Amino acid sequence: MGIAAAMGAWSARHRWTAVGAWLLLVVLAVFAGQAAGRVDVDQDKSMAGEVNQAATINDDAGLKSPAGEMVIVQAKGGTVKATDPAFRTAVGDVVTAVKGTGKVTAVTSPYDTKSISADGRSALVRFDMLGDEKTAGDRVEPVMDAVKKVQAQHSDLRIEEFGDASANKVLDDAFGTDFKTAEYSAVPLALGILLIAFGALVAALLPVLLAMTAFIAAGGVVALVSHSVPMSDTANSVMLLVGLAVGVDYCLFYLRREREERAAGHDAETALKIAAATSGRAVLISGITVIVAMAGMLFTGIGDFKAMGVATMIVVALAMVGSVTVLPALMSLLGHRVEKGRIPFLNRGRKQAAGRPAAPRTSRVWRTVLRPVLRHPKAATVIAGSALLVVALPAFGMKTANLSMQQELGDGLPIIQTYEHIDAAFPGGPAPAQVVVKAADIDAPAVKKAIAAFQAEAVSSGASKGPVTVTVHGPQNIARIDVPLAGGSDRAKAEANVKTLRDHVRPDTLGKIPGVQAPITGETAGSMDFTHKITSSVPPVFAFVTVFAFLLMLLSFRSLTIAVTSIVLNLLSVGAAYGILTAVFQHGWGASLVGAHGTGAVVAWLPLFLFVILFGLSMDYHVFVVSRIREARTRGLSTKAAIEHGITTTAGVVTSAAVIMVAVFAIFGTLSMQSMKQMGVGLAFAVLIDATVIRGVLLPAVMTLLGDRNWYLPRWMNRLPDMTHDESALPQPPAAEPHPVPELAGADGRR
Repeated sequence: MGIAAAMGAWSARHRWTAVGAWLLLVVLAVFAGQAAGRVDVDQDKSMAGEVNQAATINDDAGLKSPAGEMVIVQAKGGTVKATDPAFRTAVGDVVTAVKGTGKVTAVTSPYDTKSISADGRSALVRFDMLGDEKTAGDRVEPVMDAVKKVQAQHSDLRIEEFGDASANKVLDDAFGTDFKTAEYSAVPLALGILLIAFGALVAALLPVLLAMTAFIAAGGVVALVSHSVPMSDTANSVMLLVGLAVGVDYCLFYLRREREERAAGHDAETALKIAAATSGRAVLISGITVIVAMAGMLFTGIGDFKAMGVATMIVVALAMVGSVTVLPALMSLLGHRVEKGRIPFLNRGRKQAAGRPAAPRTSRVWRTVLRPVLRHPKAATVIAGSALLVVALPAFGMKTANLSMQQELGDGLPIIQTYEHIDAAFPGGPAPAQVVVKAADIDAPAVKKAIAAFQAEAVSSGASKGPVTVTVHGPQNIARIDVPLAGGSDRAKAEANVKTLRDHVRPDTLGKIPGVQAPITGETAGSMDFTHKITSSVPPVFAFVTVFAFLLMLLSFRSLTIAVTSIVLNLLSVGAAYGILTAVFQHGWGASLVGAHGTGAVVAWLPLFLFVILFGLSMDYHVFVVSRIREARTRGLSTKAAIEHGITTTAGVVTSAAVIMVAVFAIFGTLSMQSMKQMGVGLAFAVLIDATVIRGVLLPAVMTLLGDRNWYLPRWMNRLPDMTHDESALPQPPAAEPHPVPELAGADGRR
């Protein structure tokens, strides 16, 4: 007996213990997580490169980078200048108003810092938020309200606020709204699709309940683990996404097989044992494969990726364990009552011949599709393979970038328009490069001279149009140089400016002073370092995931051919998803159809993220389908007959699972943030391609062409551990007329 069969049998015998233990685990995880609290990623320190160096210098010195804010005071037209009395009065009112909130510090007048635009029509009032930079967005609203009141008093001028705190507030609000939309929509949508698929309320509720309890428990475990591996809101969203997807999938696999065996004439206990030995085993293999794929994220060394990897590994592990323990216990408890709450118009039972068990239900649609594929496997392979390669072609020109706030949220939000106004008047002002200078004595003449030389050369080199400002922290021997980048909101030009500062200006000035550290950080520099880190992480992550997935498939099916074809087919699926992402979001082909706007790039973290997620999730279907083919082959069917049997008998559950995944992922494609939209569209299309073209056409076509070579294993590999299970030893259906069991509806509502 295999592990899955043993776990299922134990749970069925000790059903109340299994259910009680699961509920206790969920409750304990929640309470422990709430008691411990969640530790979130420090974005700067989790990065490699100079961003991390700058954050480390500040932290070691006990300096917390404040959330910088600025207010632009700008003439709307005419001949009004910053030197006019009315303009000066407005600037003074802004200074007084923000100071009056008690939430700010280091308020500076543009007349003291010379923050007047080249045309003399704009001025910047700069200040910092009091308190921790990370929570400044929670405290900035009174300051924003004060600025709005000043604007109301000076309607002839434009008076608007932008900065770290106000921008983070807008992003946090957008992200929070998006996450709530996805959370509140995904579960009802999945339940609705399951109602159609199963035609019974109780059967539809089981997968959703398992998935959600696994997600809730994972939230508590993640909070505990976050004290070692800090977490993030993004990781929480991904955990919901993956947890719901795999939790529902695993339940579908199990429920469908148990229903099928009962319909074939087995008693409830035997049907559950067979489901545990077959679908339960597929769940374990699939779950382990997904976990291994998620572990690939740990190789990036980036905090957010490590958080996403660990969070998804936890939720998948819990969903997997729940599927092979509490699910068989619940099924044993419910028995025929799992069919309670049947939907009348989906309750069209299939007639069964007297005295004969019902044959396994197959899909008419997939039988129709499969017939020409099996008859002409070469043509099917060439056509389907060529189509996927054509779809993947745009990916060869993929351009990745960290999206700016403007790209992320579009031009419609007021704060984005404020950013554009500031950037037009003060190029690079809203997102300056920052040089953190650490010296043994920051007030030493040589250091002061080098800082002054850096200020001058930053402008003379063309990297900045000024003003380049310096803030000195004497007791800590640290200075911060703020350098507005001449490229402004043009990311390519701004990155070129940062390279100039790093490669030329710094070596010519600060670099000549022994012992001085001067890492250059900021939004643009951080984006460059992040993109470089992601790019350098691709080879090890790809190698790790593919090699371990290959080994798992090899050991699970003891077939070198199946292991190789599994990897190739999954890579084709991922490549097609990359092509669609590039075409839609980089080139803008059909972007309006998904509510997107032309960002001109794919968000930098997405290709690696998609590879890991898709490689794991696509194994769900692959393991389930190939397991059924292998089972039929072991029981004596020819390879071709086994392929037809495996595809047609699993088509209903694979289609149902894919519809749910596509629908849930598509929700993310409707959200306001472009990064979430790209993730949702990429995942939805990839799963759609994987469940149709890959599993329904390419897999059977390739396996038909290979014939008995599908089961090839070199002799020298016979010494490998045997993780297979002898499906031929499973009980056969009785010859007598079975007890009638209502069948679950297919994804199309048919019986």
